[in-house]
Amino acid sequence: MACSRGAASPDAHTQKRLFASSGNYCQNPACANELFIDAAGKSIHIAEMAHVFAANNNGPRARPELSKAERGSFENLVVLCANCHTMVDKAPKAYPDDMMLRWKREHASKLQQLFGAVAFTDRASARAVIEPILIENHTIFKKYGPHIEDAANPESGAAERWKRKMLTRIIPNSRRVLSILDTNRSLLNVEERFVLEEFRQHIDDLESFHIEGQMEDASRFPADMAKILEN
Repeated sequence: MACSRGAASPDAHTQKRLFASSGNYCQNPACANELFIDAAGKSIHIAEMAHVFAANNNGPRARPELSKAERGSFENLVVLCANCHTMVDKAPKAYPDDMMLRWKREHASKLQQLFGAVAFTDRASARAVIEPILIENHTIFKKYGPHIEDAANPESGAAERWKRKMLTRIIPNSRRVLSILDTNRSLLNVEERFVLEEFRQHIDDLESFHIEGQMEDASRFPADMAKILEN
């Protein structure tokens, strides 16, 4: 999700936060476009960071009194597909700032409901929600992960498939599990709370590598996550 707006461009942390808040879908409620798609055997992204208030003084919905930092802040950015980004900037009067901010709030509310980030009264109920998500991620890793034989063959398309699965399934799924566990932190024992923090760092490392392109070793998925909240 590159942005060539100089000082008004969001930093790496803000970019990760924006991607997480999108859930891999355009934040325009009238649009159902996924932000990472397969095309001609490759995984490409169509995600763009749209400024609510323009990055410059002559842009759409401009507010000259805002600083560059404010223009590049999380609060002033909405994640859209390329078509919707062009639309809101070409017709700013039809898409005022309050509408775009409402899109972002409503998108966050939908994701929270979808992710089931509600407080449970017992460990078994919370476990029942996160277990299928953990199983899905594990299955994807086993079938498409960088350890498989085809991963070493650049012509197989395995690396592109793994990248797509990571961005569209594993990272959003992981964020979903994290949200549920944070909401139900009171149900965790002391050891599980440490496992949760290891999981949080693992997600951060995945996002740094797969979203920001930071070439650094990622922490391993904490094995004890597989049995968290088990009685």
